[in-house]
Amino acid sequence: MTLAIFDLDNTLLAGDSDHAWGEFLVEEGIVDAEAYRKANDRFYEEYLNGELDILNYLRFALQPLSIHNMDELLDWRGKFMEKKVRPMLQQKAGKLLDSHRERGHTLMIITATNRFVTEPIAEVLGIDHLIATEPEMVNGRYTGEIAGTPSFQEGKVVRLNDWLAVTGQSLNGAWFYSDSHNDLPLLKKVENPVAVDPDSKLEAFAKSKGWRVMTLRD
Repeated sequence: MTLAIFDLDNTLLAGDSDHAWGEFLVEEGIVDAEAYRKANDRFYEEYLNGELDILNYLRFALQPLSIHNMDELLDWRGKFMEKKVRPMLQQKAGKLLDSHRERGHTLMIITATNRFVTEPIAEVLGIDHLIATEPEMVNGRYTGEIAGTPSFQEGKVVRLNDWLAVTGQSLNGAWFYSDSHNDLPLLKKVENPVAVDPDSKLEAFAKSKGWRVMTLRD
């Protein structure tokens, strides 16, 4: 089995689903608009700059999940998918996924964005295997805490190694596609690293190593 692994935000999607979820909450009046937007934008800039404190961010991002019931959350998520996510879908990304399917590869998304936001996106893309940051749930409600290791930076390697150990699979011949220098720990682990619409740090590193650099933007 050959793994074809994909980052989600700004790689398969032409945008960041995690940041867009925050924007959606603001636009729907679910959170305090001014304060939440300011914090959401600040965390996103820290992420782009490689300065994000992931635990601090997750306490912020998961808090709205903890104060609403699941019926409300699922209703909002359905609207979010139509309003924010579908415009981010890319035809070229779909063709890339199909090219790996045709070669018999096993497709996986590995993302720092939490599973509540990303699970329906993986379903739309037809990808069965998803490693995402896991929000803790107790008695059918989110607690606002995380369960296990966030799949961010080195955490992506940790979570993937856990999956490989459970499934008995390996990284032999594996591919990994990402836009972000935050994913260098995993990009360095695979035989076929690909920089997709990369940020400047990743682009410079990829070119220095002779990695493939490509675009999926339509």
